[in-house]
Amino acid sequence: MPTLEHNALVEMFREHPELAPRLLATLFHVEVPPHASVAVVESSLDQLIPVEFRADLVLELRDESDALVLAIVLEVQRDVDPDKKYSWPAYVTVVRARKRCGTVVLVVAPDAGVAAWAAENIDLGLGLGNVEPLVLGPAVVPEITDPADAEKETELAVLSAVAHGNGPSGLTVVQAALAGLGRLDQAHAMVYFQLIWNGLREPMRQALEALVMERQIEGEATFPPFVQKLIDRGKLEGIREGELKGMREGRLEGKRDTLLRLLARAGIVLTGDESARIQACTDVATLDRWIENVLGAKTATEVLS
Repeated sequence: MPTLEHNALVEMFREHPELAPRLLATLFHVEVPPHASVAVVESSLDQLIPVEFRADLVLELRDESDALVLAIVLEVQRDVDPDKKYSWPAYVTVVRARKRCGTVVLVVAPDAGVAAWAAENIDLGLGLGNVEPLVLGPAVVPEITDPADAEKETELAVLSAVAHGNGPSGLTVVQAALAGLGRLDQAHAMVYFQLIWNGLREPMRQALEALVMERQIEGEATFPPFVQKLIDRGKLEGIREGELKGMREGRLEGKRDTLLRLLARAGIVLTGDESARIQACTDVATLDRWIENVLGAKTATEVLS
């Protein structure tokens, strides 16, 4: 049964069909044919393909003379499903034959492992033909950390938060996406927020809760109202300073844990003093800087500079 996350991603492209060809051009650098309109036409696909071969969405691009120039079959994939390697070629060939135009498969896969699997070439037999899905996953979707950029490209910012929300810059990416939701009506914003929230693992959820609570207690209303209600108002009025300190420490601990995991993955060994320095750090900005320094670093000294 489709989940809220699955349906929310499908609806994003259903309500903003122009998003798909724009992402093909900007993220995949595909030469999308000049077109004057983009329309959702999944109902006609239902008549073409048996139930087991129904795609999530089909988009048609038409030029100014109303001629079809490209069809995009969109699939949201949250888990590895070997059957898709047989159904995706069916989508391409049937839609292409019926509509007499170029056809591509665009897969939205927020999980890195699922995205890598989905992006594999599909050999149609004896190496004589293949279908290459275009996959919107963490390797392709950029990390949007600037709230101004998120407000201009809100849907892309939501995809960024879903793809990178649990990464080293996760909290910053999520904050930017939440800022972008402020320009939407509440119904859509709440669905997108739930999509982002459901994709976050517990350490990042705790970090976001702590941040929201801090802003509320300090009187800084920097999040949309429904996000601020993430923490019950009654709890806020009676909260003790010790509880707030505990949440802040939880946020710091999440940053330290992320830094240590990245260092281990990079093969950088810490001395006892360097490890103690990380554990003693209570400044979020410093920890964020050290996390960013891991990329390309060879020694702990380069990271902790």
